[in-house]
Amino acid sequence: MEWLFALEEEAAARQAAGLRRELLPRDPGDPVVDLAGNDYLGLSRHPEVIAAAARALADFGLGATGSRLVRGSTAAHRDLEAGLAALLGAESALVYSSGYLANLGAVRALVRRGTLLVSDAHNHASLVDGCRLACAGRAGREGAETLVAPHKDPDFVRRELSRHPGRPAVVVTESIFSVDGDLAPLPELYEAARAHGALLLVDDAHALGVIGPSGAGGVAAAGLSGAPGLVVTATLSKSLGAAGGVVAGPRQLHRELLDTGRTFIFDTALPPAVAAGARAALRLLESGDDLRADLHARARRAVDRLRAGGLEVSEPAGGVVSIAAPSPDEALAWATACRGRGVAVGCFRPPSTPDGRARLRLTIGVGVPAADFDHAVDIILKERP
Repeated sequence: MEWLFALEEEAAARQAAGLRRELLPRDPGDPVVDLAGNDYLGLSRHPEVIAAAARALADFGLGATGSRLVRGSTAAHRDLEAGLAALLGAESALVYSSGYLANLGAVRALVRRGTLLVSDAHNHASLVDGCRLACAGRAGREGAETLVAPHKDPDFVRRELSRHPGRPAVVVTESIFSVDGDLAPLPELYEAARAHGALLLVDDAHALGVIGPSGAGGVAAAGLSGAPGLVVTATLSKSLGAAGGVVAGPRQLHRELLDTGRTFIFDTALPPAVAAGARAALRLLESGDDLRADLHARARRAVDRLRAGGLEVSEPAGGVVSIAAPSPDEALAWATACRGRGVAVGCFRPPSTPDGRARLRLTIGVGVPAADFDHAVDIILKERP
């Protein structure tokens, strides 16, 4: 049983480095003030969302019962994809069972023989893994390569693309980055990509519903909706309060994903009840300007108060606020102390952080009562290391 001893030794090393992780199940009546979950607009419990999901649950049952290409596609999936395509300004949209799988599938579909992937250093793990898989072994396309670009550096992107004239290339970025909540320079990245014949892939997970006209996301906020040479992915588990992911782009990409996308073809479909609930949430999201205004006001208020308390805090473009912690151990102790006082916050430690720094990550959700939100910020300040 040497392999078990090896696992024990590795676990002990992680424990010593403050990198151990634990599951913390919550009950329906959990009284904790939630500044860790991603339900930005508070739609996961909206009566219209619950009602739509309940109707689909009664109509279709608990699960999809198969992959999308077998028996897993329903009217709920079709309606959700149509709504997402319209909001994102794309010819088509394809819904996956998770945002992670959507990103793996999108990166893989855009890679051809010899493709150069230029990926921002702060990209989400799903994009990082998509690039790795697209370039690895038999699963990859011959000669594909990934370059990791310094964070938010369009000049680096321009230089690297200019060094490879005529080579197929894809620039890969988030719009609002998941760790620090900062905004990518999408217009500059798009200009750099187009000037060199490259594609731009944007993960709009943390921007959908939060910025842009009608909450259409970072691509829309940059004025790039429907632009040629651009593909958008997103998760449905944040502003929509649901689950799943989407790839939105030209009809030819849709066909490629249907015919060859392994993370779509071989995966059981998103449950119809979740798809129906997400479609209802999408309608609410599009008319949710007041919710978005509240979210941005709360983020600004939290940042100003935390900085006034002497903390190093990111500048939020949306609903993610990142607070630097001295070390992984102290980040964990800080988050644990907050939870003991009834406040849930995200605790981000390596390898979840792209620069090796530990953080507390707050996600601003307007479903939290305003007084509770302000009290939670007080607790975070009082329990600092």
